[in-house]
Amino acid sequence: MYIDVLTQIGAKAVDQTFIYHVPSNLEKNIKVGIRVKIPFGKMVIEGFVTKINNDVTYDKNKIKDIIEVTDINPVLNSEMISLGKYMGDHLLCSLVSAYQVMLPKALKAEIKSNIKIKYNKYLRRTKSIEEIDNYIKNCKYQSQINLLCKLKEGDILLTSMTSSVKTILKYNLATIVYEEAKRYNYEGISNYKKVTLTDEQSSIVNEVVSSFNTSSTYLLYGVTGSGKTEVYMSIIEEALKKNMTAIMLVPEISLTPQIVGKFISRFGSVIAVLHSKLSDTERYDEYRKITNSEAKIVIGTRSAIFVPFSNIGVIIIDEEHTSSYKQENHPRYNAKDIAEWRSQYHKCPVVMGSATPSLESFARAGNKVYKLLTLTNRVGTSTLPSVQIIDMKDEVKKGNFILSSTLKNKIKEKLNKKEQIILLLNRRGYSGIISCKECGHTEKCPKCDIAYTYHKTSNNLKCHYCGTSKPYISKCSNCGSTNIKDYGLGTEKLEEELHKLYDAKIIRMDVDTTSKKGSHQKIIDDFGEHKYDILIGTQMIAKGLDFPLVTLVGVVSADASLISPDFRASENTFQLLSQVSGRAGRSENKGEVIIQTYNPDHHSIILSAKHDYLSFYKEEMKMRKILKYSPYYYMILIGISTKDYNLGFKEANKISNYLHTTLDKETIILGPTMANMFKINNVYHYQIIIKYRTDDKLLDSLKFIDNMYKQNNKIEVEVDFNPVKI
Repeated sequence: MYIDVLTQIGAKAVDQTFIYHVPSNLEKNIKVGIRVKIPFGKMVIEGFVTKINNDVTYDKNKIKDIIEVTDINPVLNSEMISLGKYMGDHLLCSLVSAYQVMLPKALKAEIKSNIKIKYNKYLRRTKSIEEIDNYIKNCKYQSQINLLCKLKEGDILLTSMTSSVKTILKYNLATIVYEEAKRYNYEGISNYKKVTLTDEQSSIVNEVVSSFNTSSTYLLYGVTGSGKTEVYMSIIEEALKKNMTAIMLVPEISLTPQIVGKFISRFGSVIAVLHSKLSDTERYDEYRKITNSEAKIVIGTRSAIFVPFSNIGVIIIDEEHTSSYKQENHPRYNAKDIAEWRSQYHKCPVVMGSATPSLESFARAGNKVYKLLTLTNRVGTSTLPSVQIIDMKDEVKKGNFILSSTLKNKIKEKLNKKEQIILLLNRRGYSGIISCKECGHTEKCPKCDIAYTYHKTSNNLKCHYCGTSKPYISKCSNCGSTNIKDYGLGTEKLEEELHKLYDAKIIRMDVDTTSKKGSHQKIIDDFGEHKYDILIGTQMIAKGLDFPLVTLVGVVSADASLISPDFRASENTFQLLSQVSGRAGRSENKGEVIIQTYNPDHHSIILSAKHDYLSFYKEEMKMRKILKYSPYYYMILIGISTKDYNLGFKEANKISNYLHTTLDKETIILGPTMANMFKINNVYHYQIIIKYRTDDKLLDSLKFIDNMYKQNNKIEVEVDFNPVKI
């Protein structure tokens, strides 16, 4: 028997299968989709079996034997194998990288992976209660009596083998049994109670449920607080009644605790959770719940879209507008595209929900590619919050550089009423720039040529791109002056300012405070229990969170996302402001929002304050049409990266020239230019942008470029289809 094996090596240069011979003693264990250990050059590595052959035409003397079979059952099923091929063809990624991204670390083709199932050891009685009582009557040892009395009540978890345990085993009063231990235990807080759906919600649920067993995509456009989660759960409940499974994607880890709490309260133990903050062992345990058919619902972030469910009834993507559904490194897949592929495979509906849909999704709904569903009202007695825009140019003249007078007064008012406040500042750290006031020198990361961010809590200067850090400087590294000043505003400085102004309990939620395991959940639970009065955070607090006592949301710097050199800057700003505004007034108490900005006349800020998505959509689409951007044009970004500055410039121009000679005249080619972040970790990045509507030559041309650079170890060329960041 011979097999085709796809090796664990992700380099495009070896993106192919290799033929191996299977010794006769291993033939019975071979299946497509399992992992095998193989010799590869001087290495021993793992790979996936992709094909079984009885015979081959290749010179058999040159074919090596596999070393051993890793799995009993395939880790890649037929759907995953087909999906990987689709990703390889349409994303121009290596086939093995497509398969590896689908699997937890324990099941990847990876020779060093050594994650095992954890078992708990229990003592279980083998005799009747009467027989045990008879033994106790004649027993002289209290420790044995205590143990046997406890054993009559049920199994005992063993942590050590005591003499009493050994004696009980010796007399066959009990035996030892092993049960798989779950390393991930959800302990979140949920006061969830099932509610009666409104007529509007019921109509949407009925529409989606009626489309079970058909491939279709719905866009659920519902204002913040309109009960989208209740709609999702009702749809999933109907899927479970029909013995179907369901996938629920959320964009941020910070949303997981509240969502999971509600789902467990309603559905019980049939939930599996997958996100990047789980340890490798926990992720493996949750994945096995899925493969063992213990889980019927998976809740997770982007990669949860790959779970090997059979008979999927519905796929739900919450906050569909979020850029985190697109993976920014190899393979550059978008979870929404994968969801639509699986919808075709399983004949099931996809529901994408948002209060601020991406322009692409809303345009598809307008063109009847997606079916539009709308929730126009908040549920219950809550109403959309009132929003006030503060021009910070006027406030700076009064000496208010961080918080405006209005926001300061409102925070004080809410604290006096024992209500809660959320403050958004989408920049972590203490300050953005450390500069010398004598010579003007700015401290920059030597690997990235980007200004360090100052983190006061650790007294370090950090680069947020390569991770380099160093202690805070007291002297200028250029002129030696001690006249050093920090500029800019981050969440740390905002927290410090609030402590100066108010006697309140304040907690901060950003990348720096949520690096420890379980920290997201603890912050959300503590704030939900009103252990804190004010929650400060970056964009991770803007979506999906539901705190009934929050009546004030303050956006400290609404301009941070507007200054980004990205054609989606206005859209991102509108979405962020609208989403964070939606955290206020989600119960009977009226919510208020204060937006601080230096651009009070910008349409994204004005229309977010009016909760007017449709007007924003129309305004932004006019600009996209004039500038020939998505959704009027498809876009492709070709990234060229190298450690050699001159080589990168030369090859980028070579690629651009080739595209100009091969693609249709209507196709727009921009560049090459330096990427927005040109130098990261001593690697230079160039880019070419392609805009097109239709071009039959495009995919073949891109494949040619991709193949041309597969063997080049001095330069890397990556193709990103429909990039979310330019």
